[in-house]
Amino acid sequence: MAAAIALALIGVLTAVHLSMVFLHVAPSNTVSKQYGKAVDDWIYPEFEQNWKLFAPNPLQQNIDVQARAEIRTKSGGITTTGWTDLSAEDGASLHHNPLPSHVDQNELRRAWDFFTGSHNNDNQPIGTRGDLSEQYIRRIVTLRMSDGLRNGSTVERIQVRSATSSVKAPPWSQEKIDTRVSYRVLPWWAVVPSDRTEAGR
Repeated sequence: MAAAIALALIGVLTAVHLSMVFLHVAPSNTVSKQYGKAVDDWIYPEFEQNWKLFAPNPLQQNIDVQARAEIRTKSGGITTTGWTDLSAEDGASLHHNPLPSHVDQNELRRAWDFFTGSHNNDNQPIGTRGDLSEQYIRRIVTLRMSDGLRNGSTVERIQVRSATSSVKAPPWSQEKIDTRVSYRVLPWWAVVPSDRTEAGR
């Protein structure tokens, strides 16, 4: 009996999730307009999609998310790290990996998309999801920058930036594309206790 109830609940949750994802990626319609807020609350930030039905949006830029941190040592001193290319680390973990994890493939990229989609060019939040997107990427970056710290050292502040460059035209194309890197640099963020735990992710 318990197994049947559990299977039924799993079936219902699966159906709800698939319906929410479909409404999120489908062209605007009466149902998606009526339940737009509920759909957004379900999708963001963990299940955000980077495409729409009938209107795929392939990326034409390379966007690397990079970070640096202020580290407090056990003795109380403060050191600042250099910039770490977190996107490159994810790419390296995917290379020659036949079964890459969802986290390595999508977590950081989606967190950055979520942040830029809910902030203006001055990094000011737009709408109600601005604070949530900041908390989300701050937690991810804090945990990543904390990996490997020893001897009681802790991350006190982090700074995030993106390095964006256009994809180079193929050799057979005559198109001239500027591939110089441009940076979007966010302010320093103080790390709060909830940023240091996986549960806050």
